[in-house]
This record gives sequence, structure tokens and C-alpha cells, in this order.
Amino acid sequence: MTVAIDRATGKRHGDRAPRPGLGQRLKHSYQKNWYAYAMITPVAVVLGVLVLYPLVYGLYLTLTDANSLNTARTIGVNHIDATYKFIGLDNYKDILFGPTAYDRFWSHFIWTIVWTALCVALHYTIGLGLALLLNQKLRGRTFYRLVLILPWAVPTFVTVFGWRFMLADGGIVNLALDALHLPSPDWLEDTFWQRFAAIMVNTWCGVPFMMISLLGGLQSIDASLYEAAEMDGATAWQRFRYVTLPGLRSVSSTVVLLGIIWTFNQFAVIFLLFGNTAPDAQILVTWAYYLGFGQQPRDFAQSAAYGILLLAILIVFTSFYRRWLNRNEQQLAI
Repeated sequence: MTVAIDRATGKRHGDRAPRPGLGQRLKHSYQKNWYAYAMITPVAVVLGVLVLYPLVYGLYLTLTDANSLNTARTIGVNHIDATYKFIGLDNYKDILFGPTAYDRFWSHFIWTIVWTALCVALHYTIGLGLALLLNQKLRGRTFYRLVLILPWAVPTFVTVFGWRFMLADGGIVNLALDALHLPSPDWLEDTFWQRFAAIMVNTWCGVPFMMISLLGGLQSIDASLYEAAEMDGATAWQRFRYVTLPGLRSVSSTVVLLGIIWTFNQFAVIFLLFGNTAPDAQILVTWAYYLGFGQQPRDFAQSAAYGILLLAILIVFTSFYRRWLNRNEQQLAI
């Protein structure tokens, strides 16, 4: 191979220039993209203060025995220094494998999984059914969309408090059941009916988002696919299975993942519906709140440990979920 040499510089044509150092690359990137850095700096600072710092501090608390009796506090004019100490991973071992691990963690973990699975399944099934109806040419379709989206537009605390009044002993739900000569459950007292009521209220709150998202996905499917399937003699079920569901795959995967994350961490519905009066209906996030703020002494360390465990569970689930989706997409592409 012939290599030309520049007589003036002594450099051979075809040689690669030496790669600049890290400092030079950062300087060049800043000079080229300084405006973008200036725009994202406020967001990065806010995220660092509101997300990163609490996360790091919470992780540190999980390695201590901090509670409301040994943390720094001020009473009147007297300041009491912190006396908690570093204990390593003892909080995690106690939560997962301690003598009260089942009552304090695993029972709530199992119920959280059941709660999430049932709620997301109901959200998707009912939301898809309503989206299919609203995608048809109906008289007053705009009015129906407005009415069905109202539960999502109303603030969650208003909705939950409304349901709490209706599910009380003298509420409209039990009055209607009594009028029909049907048994009236103890919605806010019995464990089974507490869980049933929580799923019912969360379904009411979550279906509109799923419906609107899936309706947008339905409207993005090419109508010619339905026409071709109908010309080939496909039944309504076959058109739904082989045209609608594949056309909704990308939208469905996203909204189901969001639904799982939101439902797994759904604090408002459980807390506003029952407060601290339903220990067996508490999911992990509300149980973590109870440990940190609903009892005396308040156990900050174990509450923070629950938060880290929740984050780890969601990270692991999201990783496997995305891998499963990617593998299915690759199989379909073959």
C-alpha cells in the first residue's frame, strides 16, 4: 500500500489524528452545545435536589437504625444531637428474613402483586372495550368521551373521598343493596371487602387514561387493513385478533408498563380510603409510610429500606419486561 507523505509537515496522508483528551473533548462539547447545557441545567439542578439527594440520603438511612427517638431534633430552645448508628444491611435482613418478615413484608408484597395484577388487567380490559366502542361512529360520541374521561379529570382525593362516603355503613351503596334485599358488606372494615373496594375505586380512577391511550392507538391503525381483512372473509373476532391487537402492540406495551408502575406505587387510593385503619389492605408503599410516619416511634430507617426495595423491584421488573417485549418483537420480525 502506498502512503503519500506531505513534504511540508512530514505527515503521512491516511494517518488518523491523535484522539483529543477528555478535557479537550468536554471543552469542545461545551463550546458547541453551550446553549443546550444552559437550558437543561435548571432541570438537572431541580432533579438533583428533589430526586437524587433524597434517594442518596434515603439509601444512607437504610444502613442505620434511625428513628424519631435518636435523630437530631429541636424541642423549644434545646437542640438534641443525633445518636443513631451505622448497622449495615441489618434492616434489609430483618425485613426479608426476620422473625416478623411475613407479617411486615411478604404478606404486603403478595397483596401488592395481586392488587397490581388485578387493577392493571381491569384497566386494560375495560379501557380497551370502551375505546372500541368510542372508535365506532356513534351519535353523541363526543359527549360519551367527555363523560367517560371525567373520573380521570377529577382530582384523585375528591374521587376517593366521594367513594369513601358512598361505601360507608349508611352510604348510598349499602342503601341501594338494602333496597334490593341484598347483603350489605362492611366495605371499610372487613379485610376482603376492603381489598375489593380498593380495587374497585382504583379501577374507576385508572380506566379513563387507558381508554384514551388505546383510543389514540386504534385511530392510528390503517383502515385499509380492516377493509382487506373483511374482503378476505375475516370475522369480527379475527379482525380484532389479527389486525387490532397487533396494531395496538406498541401502545399497549407502554400503557401497561406505566399502569404497573403507577398501580404498584398507588398511595392515594389506599391511604385516603382507609388511612391507618386497614393494616391487611395496605400495599408496600402505604405500609412504608405507616412505618415512617404513622406509628410511634417512627422508624425512618426501615421505612427508607422499604422504599429502596420498592425501587429495586420495579427496576428488575422493568428490565425483564422490556427484554420480553424486545424478544417478542424480534420473533415477529423473523
